[in-house]
Amino acid sequence: MSTLFVAWQSPSPSRLWFPIGRLDASDQRDHFEFSYTKGALEASRESGFKPLLAFPDFNRKYESSELFSLFENRILNRNREDFSDYLRWLDISRDNVDPIEILGLTGGGRQTDSLEIFPKVTRQDDGTVTYRFFLHGMRYVSDAARRRAAELVDGEELRVAIELNNPATRTAVQLQSVDGHMLGWAPRYLVADLCRSLIPNAEIVANVHRVNQLDAPSSMRVLVNLQGRIPDDFIPMSSTEYMLNI
Repeated sequence: MSTLFVAWQSPSPSRLWFPIGRLDASDQRDHFEFSYTKGALEASRESGFKPLLAFPDFNRKYESSELFSLFENRILNRNREDFSDYLRWLDISRDNVDPIEILGLTGGGRQTDSLEIFPKVTRQDDGTVTYRFFLHGMRYVSDAARRRAAELVDGEELRVAIELNNPATRTAVQLQSVDGHMLGWAPRYLVADLCRSLIPNAEIVANVHRVNQLDAPSSMRVLVNLQGRIPDDFIPMSSTEYMLNI
């Protein structure tokens, strides 16, 4: 099974994020399951989260032979003229279009709600974990940093740093060029695991996987690979809020 999590952002003033659901897909992509996590109950208690219309029961496991419409509608329609560009930006072959991979890379964001989708990170047999994500927040960095980002090349090394006073999220993880430009941030769902396991052990490597040109949205401009070795006793995304509520 491949696994994605769904996060929900509470309204102002707190704007807190909670992992509220989990989507599991069979390897053949012919069976899908959705269940709420304990994070949904926490979001309900603290910020008034209500069950999603497509999944009205916090305590039920939903199953389908097709991808649920809540998720399908967050993928660009294959009949659109720019679908080929969309796949190119994601570095996905048209011969191997996987909706789960697309959702994991793009986050499935829509302006009409406060949901974000992200992949479950799993530990490999050699003790490493690998993350692939688009650099976040490029519209908030300096003009000089944006120009430097446009000059990045595939495979270029990036530096990773913890930010302790981010005005939006307090703790954040920055990606920097080796010559000192702060280019953007890692996704918020990675921050807890990176700060608790990878960065303290200093076994972390980040590099540019792909740079998309100006025809791509700013949110899909720089695709990053980040890999590190985690302690033997650490399991990513294993805190209570990620546990299923069934």
